[in-house]
Amino acid sequence: MAAEEKWEGRAPEQHKEAELGGQKEPRALPGRQLGEPGRFAYAALCGISLARLFPGNEQSSFRTEFIKSFVKWLDLPDAVLAAMTAFADGLGGEGTETFTEILLKDPILKENPLLITQDLLSFSLRDGYYDARARVLICHVSSLLKIPLEDLEVLEESLLESLKEQKEEESETAEVSRKKKERRKKLKRYLLIGLATVGGGTVIGLTGGLAAPLVAAGAATIIGSAGAAALGSTAGIAVMASLFGAAGAGLTGYKMKKRVGAIEEFEFLPLTEGKQLHITIAITGWLCTGKYGSFTAPWSSMLHSSEQYCLAWESKYLMELGNALDSLLNGFVNMMAQEALKFTVLSGIVTALTWPASLLTVASVIDNPWGVCLHRSAEVGKHLAHILLSRQQGHRPVTLIGFSLGARVIYFCLQEMAQEKDSQGIIEDVVLLGAPVEGEAKHWKALTRVVSGKIINGYCRGDWLLSFVYRTSSVQLNVAGLQPVDLDDRRMVNMDLSSVVNGHLDYMKQMDTILKAVGIKTKECQPEEKGSGSLFSPQAKKSQRAAGSEARGEENTRKEEDEAGGE
Repeated sequence: MAAEEKWEGRAPEQHKEAELGGQKEPRALPGRQLGEPGRFAYAALCGISLARLFPGNEQSSFRTEFIKSFVKWLDLPDAVLAAMTAFADGLGGEGTETFTEILLKDPILKENPLLITQDLLSFSLRDGYYDARARVLICHVSSLLKIPLEDLEVLEESLLESLKEQKEEESETAEVSRKKKERRKKLKRYLLIGLATVGGGTVIGLTGGLAAPLVAAGAATIIGSAGAAALGSTAGIAVMASLFGAAGAGLTGYKMKKRVGAIEEFEFLPLTEGKQLHITIAITGWLCTGKYGSFTAPWSSMLHSSEQYCLAWESKYLMELGNALDSLLNGFVNMMAQEALKFTVLSGIVTALTWPASLLTVASVIDNPWGVCLHRSAEVGKHLAHILLSRQQGHRPVTLIGFSLGARVIYFCLQEMAQEKDSQGIIEDVVLLGAPVEGEAKHWKALTRVVSGKIINGYCRGDWLLSFVYRTSSVQLNVAGLQPVDLDDRRMVNMDLSSVVNGHLDYMKQMDTILKAVGIKTKECQPEEKGSGSLFSPQAKKSQRAAGSEARGEENTRKEEDEAGGE
């Protein structure tokens, strides 16, 4: 509510200005209202943050272009560009606190530091491309200023909310006129949705779709009246349309028309009815008869974004796998496996020779469907990569969340994207739960080239089933769903879920609890800490700390063993 009050305090003023000003020049953007020391500190803070969040040569062009455009945005002298570029290249990191203090002392921000988040959002949306890296930067700078993440979400939603307000204020004559236009556009819209699907989103610029009514209202709230006037043009409509995907259809407008390689089914199902400037795609790992017979069932409580989708893929094979899991786990075999756990997973020895004969005799029940789904999940992941690269979802940040084979889909999606050009700035965060993929850091390094925010690996050491399906592999093979991924990168976050996951089936049955543990907001979950700016709840931080201490303990043990061996 606090965020809404702060925002609503300024929105009417800007709305009034947009309505009365016509083509008149609007008041200065929030960033330009700062004094020169404040603007310098603001740009420097963004430059230092860029260097911290996106180091390396592969991100060099993004940092350079961002800071160059930002200096112009703030109307700073050209002479400061060299210093800002140096900050963006990694110099001056120790000045973060100083620049933050200078910025917050500016009179404009004393009552409402949220203006900085508003200004950064305006800057990031100026061309109709909401880069995932820009959103990660906004979240980071907002956290430095003690601005909660929920305030950013309120600002993002204001574009859509202002549309509703504008409709209520329309005069009767204007409403009649608008309805006539909408009826004419409706047929054209349906046609364009179909064309966009077939053509891979090539008709984005032909219609505003969802963006067109946004242009007619509310855009001035964030971008200013001059920007809103520009968005009313044909070019502006195309720019706004690019945010939301082809003709506003987005991912729901995509359905695989023909078989692609070995893939027989691939479709996006909406989990929510809203629209948002960032979206979430959830991927289910298997299906089973009864309560969890649909792709959407495990995600019923998730509320990470107002716009969420679930990927429906290869249901025939995932249902076969789910039935096989039930057959294997319900009964005597499960008890034998729990006994085997004492001698295998806990001791770190996983080989075909150590599993009980009673379990191996029924291995064929699970091996065949599991093997089929392993192969198909990799193919589906690669196909998902090309859908996202084609911007079917529009130019908005995407978060991917999946469990079991759904996490494997995400892993192969990211691996495929890493091999393609222009793959950066699409993916914001990824959450892989109980992932049946390689756990060695060298295999995960490529993911950092694609993911802008967090790479969360949720694992459980006591997941004997995941160990069992890898029993024929070499002893050296690491499985991400069983242990931390030891990757030295600020994006990599390992979450020990052993306290909430007792076995592989719990990833489906305990999803609500798991989502909370890894810091994903659910329908019953409210923001935990005002002003913390953290992605993680206290429960999530506890899981993260457990994973970190466990990884350090293993490292110390290995060192002791090496020293003993050397003696």
